[in-house]
Amino acid sequence: MKETISISLKGIEGFLSLEEIAAHSKASVRLLGQLVSGTGPGSDFLGWLRLPENIAGQIARIEKVAKHLRSVSDTTVVVGIGGSYLGARAVIEALSHSFPGMVKEKKHKIIYAGHNVCEEYMGELLEVLDKCNYSVVVISKSGTTTEPAIAFRLLKNHMESRCGKSVAADRIIAITDAKKGALRSLADLNGYETFDIPDDVGGRFSVLTPVGMLPIAVAGFDIKEFAEGAKSAAAITRDNKDPQSNPALIYAVTRNLLLQAGKSIEVLVNFNPKLHYTAEWWKQLYGESEGKEGKGIFPASVDFTTDLHSLGQYIQEGQRILFETVLSVKSTGERIRIPAEKDDQDQLNYLAGKQLSEINKSAETGTVIAHNEGGVPVITINIPALNAYYLGQLMYFFEVACGISGYILDVNPFDQPGVEAYKKNMFALLNKPGYEEAGKKLKEKLK
Repeated sequence: MKETISISLKGIEGFLSLEEIAAHSKASVRLLGQLVSGTGPGSDFLGWLRLPENIAGQIARIEKVAKHLRSVSDTTVVVGIGGSYLGARAVIEALSHSFPGMVKEKKHKIIYAGHNVCEEYMGELLEVLDKCNYSVVVISKSGTTTEPAIAFRLLKNHMESRCGKSVAADRIIAITDAKKGALRSLADLNGYETFDIPDDVGGRFSVLTPVGMLPIAVAGFDIKEFAEGAKSAAAITRDNKDPQSNPALIYAVTRNLLLQAGKSIEVLVNFNPKLHYTAEWWKQLYGESEGKEGKGIFPASVDFTTDLHSLGQYIQEGQRILFETVLSVKSTGERIRIPAEKDDQDQLNYLAGKQLSEINKSAETGTVIAHNEGGVPVITINIPALNAYYLGQLMYFFEVACGISGYILDVNPFDQPGVEAYKKNMFALLNKPGYEEAGKKLKEKLK
């Protein structure tokens, strides 16, 4: 039987009592009930709860399309922003070689577009693609979100100019609304193969839909294992009403009690750089779900031990307004040991024979103790190994905990009204039809 992720509160002792956490976890079982039954805020966007089971029927087709893209191209550009690409990128980066362009075994390359409007980035991407045989997976519910829509227009034009419309149509996959929207119309007009984004799944909860699963499969990773991991997490979170053994309940309650104690910033910590984009996905999940109505915990992240030499100083001795959640990976796939040196000029012979993972784990333990002593509470999430199965577990666990946490805060965790503010100003400044009056007012302000 496979292990499951687990949560440790040892680093919370001295800041919160375990009895207080247990009492609030028990009281929050009703919020889990609201989430699962669809009786809480945002109930129209709870389709993600059943995705570990429901995605199974699409896996064969997803794998078939992924195989086709790998057969006709050596590179795939994933076009999307926010939840339309972060989940897939988190998994792909966690499972990929750290130096993919420098190893003998050449795997299908995944690169990203549509997550910014930087001219240098796009120009350099097109320069690289001139030398590639590439495909495109474009992801957008509406097809009109500015960043991915601009990127896709440029890529579509570039590919059609190089290969012709028929070849481009064979190499472009659109993941979009089932019936409406600009991208749906464009896909139907050009004959692109499509996958649907379910109406009841928001972008940041979409990693277990084709939005996440197709890019992960194109990259060559096991989406069945990923879905199985999420399914196992559903058993211990979504379907588990025991407040003492449900890690999602415990995590949601603990972080909100810390907020009430004045800890308004949560720093997600990893000691493995492969988890960098997992943190980026997590930041969107929690920031967009909770940051509204003047409420919420600000989500930040660090890569240790690297950032111990920069932000580590602030975490240790700065304002006592933050807590940490450490992603602790139990096992590593490598076996690198420190060699002994006869003269020991670097004074590292005391480490001779030790595995790098042992040193990294000591750094992790030492950091938690130091930060605790410096006034920083630390939650630890234990991950048995870094593979598709446990990434599926971790991401589904975070999603369930996010829903419960939003309900504890008394906000709707499944909308994002604040995201529209910058868009309205940008449209007005760019003279988008219908925004003329707003544009005049903004330009007056800027004088």
